[in-house]
Amino acid sequence: MTGMDRSFRMTRAGGLARLSDFTASMGPVYAGGRNTDRGPDAEATTSALSPYVRRRLVLERELAAAALDGHGADAAERFVHEVFWRSYFKGYLETRPTLWTDYLRLVAEGQARMADNAGLRRAVEDAAAGRTGIDGFDDWARELEATGWLHNHARMWFASIWIFTLRLPWALGADLFLRRLIDGDPASNTLSWRWVAGLHTRGKVYAARAENIRRHSDGRFDPRGLVENPAALQEDAAAPLQPLQPASAAPAGDIALLLHLDDLNPETLPLGPARVRRVGGLLAHPDDASARVLAADREAMADALARAAACFGCPAGPAEAGWSEDLPVVAAWAPVGPSAAALPPCPRLRRSWDSLCWPHAGRGFFQMKTAIPAILRADGLAG
Repeated sequence: MTGMDRSFRMTRAGGLARLSDFTASMGPVYAGGRNTDRGPDAEATTSALSPYVRRRLVLERELAAAALDGHGADAAERFVHEVFWRSYFKGYLETRPTLWTDYLRLVAEGQARMADNAGLRRAVEDAAAGRTGIDGFDDWARELEATGWLHNHARMWFASIWIFTLRLPWALGADLFLRRLIDGDPASNTLSWRWVAGLHTRGKVYAARAENIRRHSDGRFDPRGLVENPAALQEDAAAPLQPLQPASAAPAGDIALLLHLDDLNPETLPLGPARVRRVGGLLAHPDDASARVLAADREAMADALARAAACFGCPAGPAEAGWSEDLPVVAAWAPVGPSAAALPPCPRLRRSWDSLCWPHAGRGFFQMKTAIPAILRADGLAG
């Protein structure tokens, strides 16, 4: 992904092509350059694989395997850890699902405040449109609108400035990202914004500092007036830790397989003795998702349905009324978010990667980090 090319071919073939192109950079090149955002006119310093992994057009296991096979455990460590951060956030939200419902409540409350407060409404609209006068921040806002993409470091800078310098509600910023980012993931997005705000790791904030922005933007930006030593946001109580919900086993016999946007890799699902006789696709989006996000979701779903039809030799199409007829419906596990909320009651199959990772995601990332070698070995990869 070079120059102004921030387009994504949202198919499994497109994701595998990007994975192949980036594999050579998963070792020292990634570790040394991943924090630098050179802008939309330059070569990406991150993998830009997250739109595919978010929909599981490409699997986390495939990323880890490519990095380990190409570079070995030591040189690939930084990239592999970033793969596990995604699984950590998903597992964390699975065991603290009230964080998602709290986020949705805060978005609704923020929108209601904007309706009654013209000053807040203008401030949020100006920030989202890149009209604050803050060097860098306005550029990232316009880049987000134009491309549906931001470098990960720019996302952290943006969130920190939104929360601490502009003093805008964090949930409204997270909502902006989820609606516009082509890789918008409920767990990673919500918990990353909470982490920046000092709510995920209580009292520990991410502060956007001008010197850091200058250095890691290759001198493109030199913002003034940032709040560089902010106090963490506060909330009333910690979200309760809940046991992971049990997964289902695939039933024997004929089934209708229901696909959703959190897992569009039907060929590799743990279907056991089940025989897929029909496949349906369920599209569940964040409220007011951008046209770019909606188009990416539709393209990814169409690709998954076509692959499923070829793999199982059966009809595949939208999950409309009566699509499953008299067949029992089975779905891949949907992590907390819009897909999980939209799924009908049915058996939900969990991949071994999630079953291995999520039990280590209940507290800080260190717990997950120390378990990575064992998780890789258990899933058949070199740790």
